[in-house]
Amino acid sequence: MQKFITFRGLVAPLDRVNVDTDQIIPKQFLKSIFRTGYGVHLFDEWRYLDEGYPGQDVSRRSLNPDFVLNQPRYQGASILISRDNFGCGSSREHAPWALQEYGFKVIMAPSFADIFYNNCFKNGLLPIILPAEVIASLLVQAVQTPDYHLEVDLQAQCVRDDRGQSWSFEVDDFRRHCLLQGLDDIGLTLQRAEAIRSFESRHRQRAPWVFNAIDRL
Repeated sequence: MQKFITFRGLVAPLDRVNVDTDQIIPKQFLKSIFRTGYGVHLFDEWRYLDEGYPGQDVSRRSLNPDFVLNQPRYQGASILISRDNFGCGSSREHAPWALQEYGFKVIMAPSFADIFYNNCFKNGLLPIILPAEVIASLLVQAVQTPDYHLEVDLQAQCVRDDRGQSWSFEVDDFRRHCLLQGLDDIGLTLQRAEAIRSFESRHRQRAPWVFNAIDRL
């Protein structure tokens, strides 16, 4: 997982409440055993005018010109701002995978569904909770200001714009540490690799019959 320290990106406004995970990545695309291939189907039912299905050639599909991410000014956006209860619905980890593969690094909202919020951190995507009035103001700025960018400083736990305004946000110390160091669950485990190998060696000596049975498999 890549380290997240500071990031500056183009902002896209998704002015909707209760954006659920089936809207983020519809259920028909969850059959793959891989973690890639979901970005092209992010917000599939909103982005396209036809019905999407796995294996489809998306280059031949008709885009919905009214959907915000299809507007030319938001191409390349990497910061998404939305309303309350973002990521509600099922617990599918494919939702942050799709957002991340599309190109988003940061999601801002007044509130997130708990499971989605946790899944974001585990996959290197930073969900930022800001007061509803701040989010409302940022949504307006993203619409009214061409090429609206924000800078996110995780070290300082602060969001800044080009006009000198800044907003502080809170994040759990452990999650912050993991993002700053680029550590997912596997990375955290590998930090204790030597201790794990030492334990396994001692356990093999104490209970050789267990490992003999495993070795015969």
